Amino acid sequence: MKPKEKALKFPKGFLWGSSTSAYQVEGGIINEWSEWEKKNAGRLAGQAKNYWQPWQIKKFPEILNRENYICGRACDHYNKYKEDFDLLSEFGHNAHRLSLEWSRIEPRPGEFDDKELAHYKEVILDLKKRGIEPFITISHWTNPVWIAAIGGWENKESIAYFSGYVKKVAEEYKDLVKFWQPINEPGTYIGLSYIQGSFPPRVKSFWQANKAFKNIMESYRQSYNIIHGIIKEAQVGMSHYAVYNVPYKNKLKNKIILKPIDYIRNWRFLDSIKNHFDFIGIQYYHTDVLNLKFGLGRWGPIETKNPNRIVSDLGWDIFPRGIYYLLKKASKYEKPIYITENGLADRDDKKREWFIKRHLYWVHRAIHEGVDVRGFFYWSLLDNFEWDKGFWPRFGLVAVDYKTLERKIRPSAWKYAEICK
Repeated sequence: MKPKEKALKFPKGFLWGSSTSAYQVEGGIINEWSEWEKKNAGRLAGQAKNYWQPWQIKKFPEILNRENYICGRACDHYNKYKEDFDLLSEFGHNAHRLSLEWSRIEPRPGEFDDKELAHYKEVILDLKKRGIEPFITISHWTNPVWIAAIGGWENKESIAYFSGYVKKVAEEYKDLVKFWQPINEPGTYIGLSYIQGSFPPRVKSFWQANKAFKNIMESYRQSYNIIHGIIKEAQVGMSHYAVYNVPYKNKLKNKIILKPIDYIRNWRFLDSIKNHFDFIGIQYYHTDVLNLKFGLGRWGPIETKNPNRIVSDLGWDIFPRGIYYLLKKASKYEKPIYITENGLADRDDKKREWFIKRHLYWVHRAIHEGVDVRGFFYWSLLDNFEWDKGFWPRFGLVAVDYKTLERKIRPSAWKYAEICK
């Protein structure tokens, strides 16, 4: 039976906010991604007709346009952050998650840019002046060109370089930032970059994936220790992409594969960094109904058979109850949990209010049953550059006209604001 919607009371001190990442909103960044997209934009536009559904291409014809896949100035948030933070204040948000751009701060090995360090300090101070708690992601899927040149995360040297970067920013912002997430969604990054091969460096190798995974996990552990060595009261946690997995038609073969797949996708990363996180950042978007089949697909011999009763513009299956099951499982780690991303692509804003409220219903239920959830961040504050999908997926509480950079508040933003206030 579908639960009735009612007013829900969240714990005192609960954090309400939204998330962004530097590359997706700032604009004007030169890094591994910006170089990669120049070489791959034509390919992405060319293969789009075979990748996306006819209804998506009809609704979003820009999918077929090469320029859709070039980030460029993005939302120009780098220059417009005060204007965007005015919106946070209007919405009643008391927290905001954002990332630093490694390539801006350390454009060459060991050389730190004082101007960029000062810029991010101004950004963080602007949030603090508004009474908004900053959650800082130190690396959100992008690497400097010089890191990519030495082999990226496959090269063990990247660990020492990343540690130097972490030490610098922790020292720089030690009096301003309490909540830190060193690396965004390492599982997703490894899967898309080294197994599926849709992100740079476009590798499809379990061996290389495992190599990069081990180095990223070691970097995370070192980052945890570095930050705590500089900031005694810091809260350092993982931002972790979680998917609720279900066996297709409850068949035995699918039940058998479910447990290892669920572990690899959802819990392996947290188990790899035990004793090195003070909180868990859960990032939940959809569920996957899994089916074992013969032959090799995008994810090997496993395909998704999602019912797709309700989908986002990206075609992702929406199942709000899944967040409840994941929170219950994550509670075994006995750490505070923040929902650091939860959102959907919905240009016309027809489902976003429902999406937010239904997910919050299940978050509230988990809290009522004893799960220590302390905050919720909608993804995203702004429409933004959605990586290899480009600009067409619209996740924002605030719509962005990419030609004029005009911001337009969507109705769902005000509905979420009512909850935040």
